[in-house]
Amino acid sequence: MLEVRALGSRYGRIPALADIALDVRAGELVAIVGANGAGKTTLLRTLSGVQPMSGGTLRFEGADIRRETPRQRVQRGIVQVPEGRQVFGALSVEDNLLLGAFARGAAAAIDTVWTLFPVLRDKREEDAGNLSGGQQQMLAIGRALMADPRLLLLDEPSMGLAPRLVTEIFNHIKALKARGTTILLVDQNARAALAVADRGYVMETGRIVAEGRAAELLRDPKVQHAYLGH
Repeated sequence: MLEVRALGSRYGRIPALADIALDVRAGELVAIVGANGAGKTTLLRTLSGVQPMSGGTLRFEGADIRRETPRQRVQRGIVQVPEGRQVFGALSVEDNLLLGAFARGAAAAIDTVWTLFPVLRDKREEDAGNLSGGQQQMLAIGRALMADPRLLLLDEPSMGLAPRLVTEIFNHIKALKARGTTILLVDQNARAALAVADRGYVMETGRIVAEGRAAELLRDPKVQHAYLGH
C-alpha cells in the first residue's frame, strides 16, 4: 500500500530525515519506535504532506504522491491522527467528528465511531475541551475514522495518558486492526507499540537503524536495552 524509498526532509538547512525506506502492506499494523527527537513525528508529517520532502520516492497504492497536497492525500485515504490530539475544544464532540468527514464526505461513518467509542456517543453534545485526555484521544481517532482512511497514521496516541488509559487506547488500536484498518503507528512507548504491531522500524536521529517482525524486535537485546528498559 505504502512504499517509501530514500526519503529525506529538512527544516531549513538542518536535515531531519535521511534515506528512509519502509513499506506498509494492506491490513498491516506497522510500528515506528525510537527516542524523543528521533524524527518519528516528522516522518508522519512528511507522509501526510504537511512537511515537505527533500528527496526520495513516495508511492501510495502504486501512485506517485510526492507532489500531492495534504488534502489530496486525505482524499486518497491517508489520514493522520496528530500528536497531542488537537481537538477543537470549543466545539461539541459530534461537531469535531463531522469536521473529520469534510474532505472525504464520509459522515455516515459516525455510527461506526459511536460503536467503537460508546463514551463519545454519551458525550456527543459536550464541548471537546471538557473531555479527559483519554477521551480526547478517542475523539481524535474517531475524527480520523470519519474520513474513511485506507491508511491511518497514528502519532503518539499514548502521550500524556495514565497507564490504565494507555492500555485502553491500545486495545482500541487492536480493535481497529481487527476491522481491517491499515495502520502506521508512532509511539515512544515501544513495548506497547510493538506488542500490537505486525512489523516494526526503529528510528534514531532521522534514520531507520533496525527493522523486522515486531516480536523479533521485542526480543532484540539492543532494542531492549535502548527502548524497553532492559
